[in-house]
Order: sequence, then structure tokens, then C-alpha cells
Amino acid sequence: MALFNMPQLRAALPPGSRLLGFDLGTRTIGLALSDVSLMLASPYATLKRGRMAATAAEIAAIVAREGVGGLVGGLPLSLDGSFGPAAQAARDWMRSLSEMTALPAALWDERLSSSAVNRMLIGDLDMTRQRRAAVVDKLAAAYILQAALDASRSPSA
Repeated sequence: MALFNMPQLRAALPPGSRLLGFDLGTRTIGLALSDVSLMLASPYATLKRGRMAATAAEIAAIVAREGVGGLVGGLPLSLDGSFGPAAQAARDWMRSLSEMTALPAALWDERLSSSAVNRMLIGDLDMTRQRRAAVVDKLAAAYILQAALDASRSPSA
């Protein structure tokens, strides 16, 4: 399945469905879930990154349980905005997941999302390193998904 841009993805969603957001790490995958009005993203879960088929099956179960109609993955562009190996890997992973789940997907620039979340967790919440490690991936996924929702919202909303 082809990857969409965010306005196309929103237009392709069945009414009342949610978006599932992803922050892909080398060991873990942070997940966030939108509400059905596509206004608010909330941290959802963290999955261990494993074989694609097993990960897709876990995600398919979440999709069915939560009424998900589309996927939004973080796109790790280089700081200068260029498309490097990490961005290519994320694009390939999201395309495969989209095909395996038969759901439309989009990518969203995730530059500095984990850094922003870590700064918030340290500065505002004074969290320990161990506690941050347990929540940063799903919070980064929510940060990415919220940015995509905000940027793709129609001006009249």
C-alpha cells in the first residue's frame, strides 16, 4: 500500500476511526492513539521491536480492539531535513506495516521529538533516567501524532 500525506490519510479514514502513531526505536516501538475526532493524541503502549510478522500481528490486534483506521509513523529526517538511511528504514517499515495490516499510512517529521519529550520529563516532571526510559517512546509517539493531527487539521476546525 502506498504511503499518504496527512491530509490524504485523514480524508481516507472511515468516520469514527482513530489513528495509531509510531515512534520507531531500534529496540522498542512507542505507540500513541488518537481520539475519534482526530483532535488529541494520547500515549498508548510500548512494544518490543522484533520480527516484522510478529510485530504486525500485535499491532493488528490493537487496530481491531481500538478501531484504528490509519497509521502515522515518525520520519527521522536529518537535522538539515535531508532523507538519510534512518528515514529510508522508517519508510520501508511503515510501508510493510501498512501492507500487512491493510491500513493507509503516513509519515511525519519526528526530528527532535524524543529530545523534546526528554526535556519535558526532566524539567517539568523531574523524572529519573530509569522512569524516563519506560515512558519516553510512547510519549514521543504521542508528540509525533499530535503534531501530525495539528498540522493536518482543516482551517475551519
